[in-house]
Amino acid sequence: MASITIRNLDDGVKAKLRVRAAANGRSMEEEARIILRTAVNQEDSRRGLGTKLHELFKPFGGVELEIPPREAMREPPRFG
Repeated sequence: MASITIRNLDDGVKAKLRVRAAANGRSMEEEARIILRTAVNQEDSRRGLGTKLHELFKPFGGVELEIPPREAMREPPRFG
């Protein structure tokens, strides 16, 4: 297994990590491993909003919308 060193970690972050680790009955090192593992795994499973909405409403079926015919472009406005 690999190891890393984290330099210049804010004192407040370290204190919160220590409290969180104690609350979970783990060492700070184990708590940091779990946090990193969770963060990396979440990043892999990210999906866009459109995909999430599609999956949410997929069981209800789709809606067919009528596509209006294209029209000629309007004249651009004239200033002056």
